[in-house]
Amino acid sequence: MADIEEPVAVEGDFEDQDFEEPEEGEDVVVNEEYTGDDMKDIKLFAKWDLSDIEIRDISLQDYIACKGDHATFLPHTAGRYQLKRFRKASCPIVERLVCCLMRNGRNSGKKLMACRIVQHSLEIIHLQTDSNPVQILVDAVINSGPREDSTRVGGAGVVRRQAVDMSPFRRVNYALYLLATGAREASFRNLKTMAECLAEELINAARGSSNSYAIKKKDEIERVSKSNR
Repeated sequence: MADIEEPVAVEGDFEDQDFEEPEEGEDVVVNEEYTGDDMKDIKLFAKWDLSDIEIRDISLQDYIACKGDHATFLPHTAGRYQLKRFRKASCPIVERLVCCLMRNGRNSGKKLMACRIVQHSLEIIHLQTDSNPVQILVDAVINSGPREDSTRVGGAGVVRRQAVDMSPFRRVNYALYLLATGAREASFRNLKTMAECLAEELINAARGSSNSYAIKKKDEIERVSKSNR
């Protein structure tokens, strides 16, 4: 193989460029970070404003991260939220939905594909509802989380089910699981794309419609637990 010559800077290459030298006593700012009002400029996919998202359920405000310090341009922060218990509550809610779509083996690790599906879904939601799609997602999570569940109590052959309240953290986890599962099952062996099915699932869940898989499952869980009180 022939040797590849490295480019060599020739004297005069940069003569036509103007470099301003700081004056004496002037502070030089290096790598200025986003602070204060600059955080309002962060938009998801450079399109959806996160500053005016409203979390209408007061019990879930600490567990649905979408604005303030949790605002991101992309749902791909590469944060290690699994290292410590409850740390994933600080993961942006859109990124948590993206991670929920990487299920069933063949989709494991394909986060860019999941990001693209969510991006297309948000576009479809905006076209159909003419509102901020992130707000629709937050409303869907709030409506889809069961408030009551039943657990197995007893041992030595005598087992009965006892109704228990569900924590806000688990409500968000379960809602995301149900929304992703409903969209995946709707798109399986169907002409509709995954993005279309996810958009339809989120819109129905945000409206509280029984056409949503997540809402139907939530009602079923709460009905079973009510009978076991």
